[in-house]
Amino acid sequence: MRVAAVQMCSTPDKDHNLATAAKLTGDAVDAGATFVALPELWNRWGRAAELREGAEALDGPSLTWARELARSRRVTFLAGSIVERDGDTLHNTSCLIDADGEIVATYRKIHLFDVDVPGAVHRESATITPGAEVVVADAGPLRLGLATCYDLRFPELFRAHLDRGANAVTLPSAFTAATGKDHWEPLVRARAIENQVFVIAPNQRGSSNEKLHWHGRSMIVDPWGIVLAQAPDRDCWIAADLDLDAQARVRATLPSGDHRRPDVISRGST
Repeated sequence: MRVAAVQMCSTPDKDHNLATAAKLTGDAVDAGATFVALPELWNRWGRAAELREGAEALDGPSLTWARELARSRRVTFLAGSIVERDGDTLHNTSCLIDADGEIVATYRKIHLFDVDVPGAVHRESATITPGAEVVVADAGPLRLGLATCYDLRFPELFRAHLDRGANAVTLPSAFTAATGKDHWEPLVRARAIENQVFVIAPNQRGSSNEKLHWHGRSMIVDPWGIVLAQAPDRDCWIAADLDLDAQARVRATLPSGDHRRPDVISRGST
């Protein structure tokens, strides 16, 4: 199965972002990809006020556009994430869309990026309400665990994906330049290795404004932790062929998932 991850630099200009996403997605499909993933907040990035202003319902223009693109190109599509408006509540929401243009899974980011790292001061919770559901869904031969950006730092979420049968994980991201230079690649590879899953990690790159600077280097990693594809520092797409038979061999010969001891690890102290 050939999968692709789109890397781009989203701005407050939604029309520009959709045009960029359409061009890169189309090129990836033309090159044989049957599954394409977009990065976090692909349709609009900016200040908190701009994110609130651009929030949409799931039947709004951005996901309507994404559904039509999936249908017209016959591609399974992970529509990265958007700021979803649900009444008075805003979520950071990713949607898995099948080749018929139907939304088959919806994931609302669980872990919110509230940090004071120099060069990466953020308060995502000032805008976004966290989700409360682990989501795993089928996409052809893939059983996908859905995660978003800062979720990468919480390995228990990826264990929950594994417990629900995941053989791959999508990680649409806007990993900051300040943290990404040291943490992006080792964390992506660690989640792949410890759960023996493919990780498809499309990331934002460049600068969305004078304060929002992204690491880029989108990645596709196999269950042994080998980097199958990594993006250069520009708008682009990367692709890789996922060998599910090789994954089965990894899991059979090094069955670490079967060696887990939840009876011990989850037991409280005495």
